[in-house]
Amino acid sequence: MLDLLVHNATLPDGRTHMSVAVQNGRIVEVTAGLQAPAHETLDAQGQLLSPPFIDAHFHMDATLSYGLPRVNASGTLLEGIALWGELKPLLTQEALVERAMAYCDWAVAKGLLAIRSHVDVCDPRLLAVDVLLEVKRRVAPYIDMQLVAFPQDGVLRGTTGPQEHMDTLKRALDRGVDVVGGIPHFERTMADGALSVKLLCELAAERGLRVDMHCDESDDPHSRHVETLAFETQRLGLQGRVTGSHLTSMHSMDNYYVSKLIPLMAEADLQIVSNPLINITLQGRHDSYPKRRGMTRVPELLAAGVNVAFGQDCAMDPWYSLGSGDMLEVAHMGLHVAQMTSQAAMRQCFDAVTVNPARVLGLQGYGLAPGCHADFVLLQASDPMEALRLRATRLRVYRRGKLLAQTPAATSQLHLAGRPASTACRAESIPHF
Repeated sequence: MLDLLVHNATLPDGRTHMSVAVQNGRIVEVTAGLQAPAHETLDAQGQLLSPPFIDAHFHMDATLSYGLPRVNASGTLLEGIALWGELKPLLTQEALVERAMAYCDWAVAKGLLAIRSHVDVCDPRLLAVDVLLEVKRRVAPYIDMQLVAFPQDGVLRGTTGPQEHMDTLKRALDRGVDVVGGIPHFERTMADGALSVKLLCELAAERGLRVDMHCDESDDPHSRHVETLAFETQRLGLQGRVTGSHLTSMHSMDNYYVSKLIPLMAEADLQIVSNPLINITLQGRHDSYPKRRGMTRVPELLAAGVNVAFGQDCAMDPWYSLGSGDMLEVAHMGLHVAQMTSQAAMRQCFDAVTVNPARVLGLQGYGLAPGCHADFVLLQASDPMEALRLRATRLRVYRRGKLLAQTPAATSQLHLAGRPASTACRAESIPHF
């Protein structure tokens, strides 16, 4: 007997009336109209069944700290970094744990079951590292969490010398942090930035780890560290294991240089994470009008065969005052900023918060196919486009075939003479003539 049988589901690839059979935490069959005995049966009623959402770029150590010790008045990246520097000495283990755990509750409610979080390693205490390793252990039954050793202040900018932050970064990796991070554009010089990319990629190659760098998060078209990242990826044989996050300078680069750069990135099999909510908020702050959007060139990268994911980046912290763990909100913003409004492009935006970040993280057993983990989300939508349009309610969230969260359908009751009694703003309610 099956543990769970979901039937009458629509899948993201457009198949309808599909059944998904679950046994021992894994999907054992996906087919139309399956009839089989099961301990639990769920009628999807034609709604969209999706693999869980994934956030390939987040900062769990800072989350939900908005207003501590003060609010970012300018809204800029640099004030956010300065604010975080003020907050770090005030952090306590208890506060960090409780804020991170609260955010993970939000994530589960939104069907977000895998998160890659950068954690600042420039604090010699490594307090946030130890806390997030503990949080990772606690949430392991319901969230896959990867941690990135992130030198927020610059890996070569230690107050006692260029080795200071490299040493703390290595200590973080020794304690079990998964991925090597960096921030080359925040080093003191362009040359130091390029050197940091080289040193950090060599460290990752030596330890057999993945790389995820905040790269060229700037409006400066001459911030071109992603070129060095692509070169070092190929030199060290790290293809497919290296991620460049943000890449906002590409929005300001001239087209000729980009026509050279994107093929280099594709050749190196770089993974890319764009963070639409924070990029559109932080970038262009020095512009008057016209004001640059600042988000990287998502459609062009996808067209070149580069894997692009969207990340949340921040939620209620020194850099971003909003956010709720809703990856459909992230994809919705990305769709608008990148002007990805064709049906095919909107599906790509949905992929950017599901299958694409699964590849960034290197997740095994992800998807809706036999042999995959029975992790999925039932959405109040008929297809990925409607899910994006409505930021659809997560009706049910499953992990390994077990129900983690459920939310009542979003329906408004109407009191209008001669009109329907309710509406959910669904496409099915649109009259056809």
